[in-house]
Amino acid sequence: MELYKCIIIEDEPLALDRTKEFTQKIPFLELSATFDNALDGLAYLKTNKVDVLFLDINMDELTGIELLESSKIDSHVIITTAYQEYALKSFELNVTDYLLKPFTFNRFIQAVNKVQDSLEQKTEKKLPEFIFVKTENRLEKINLNDILYIEGMRDYRRIHTTNKRIMTLQNFKEFEEIIPSNIVCRVHKSYMVSLSKIESIERNRIRIVNELIPISETYKTSFFQQISNSKW
Repeated sequence: MELYKCIIIEDEPLALDRTKEFTQKIPFLELSATFDNALDGLAYLKTNKVDVLFLDINMDELTGIELLESSKIDSHVIITTAYQEYALKSFELNVTDYLLKPFTFNRFIQAVNKVQDSLEQKTEKKLPEFIFVKTENRLEKINLNDILYIEGMRDYRRIHTTNKRIMTLQNFKEFEEIIPSNIVCRVHKSYMVSLSKIESIERNRIRIVNELIPISETYKTSFFQQISNSKW
């Protein structure tokens, strides 16, 4: 069974103990840390991978809602609060569930099961390993891991790989539809690049092998978002 790391941010000692007790009863949850304020919890989230965050709302200095509004949280968030009026705002911030204190262990299980289902579906969704490309009078198989970059040349696209170059009439839109953007990403009207093959980025140019590939303003934001989200 895969373990999912979780943390608790809760400033009420009794509520913290109760949530901690519940997490320790769930076989697929691993409690990594607890915090009595949002600032310390946020600092931990910035440097540690957390699958599930149990988050109180009404805290001093920084509330749970303010934490979600001010920071990009990749974890599944389960709100634990005594205040029902924040439910709509919480779901607008994409929380997984909203637990009203005092919640039962059965209600707690329902919330964490939602997280488990979501995480398992994400794990099971496998990325493609190869594509077939039309070239001349045949379909040629290309392993995605071999792609360095794709270059536009008027009506043609040239696919540069680690061991060959392939010319095709397939356009960039088609490639964007069949190749996940976290593998090969559009960076310019005339270029797509393999994120894992990037050696360096400087002054809006990407170095792959001995080539310098420009990053245009049109694709700059989405490209750097992919870079920040990627774990190679």
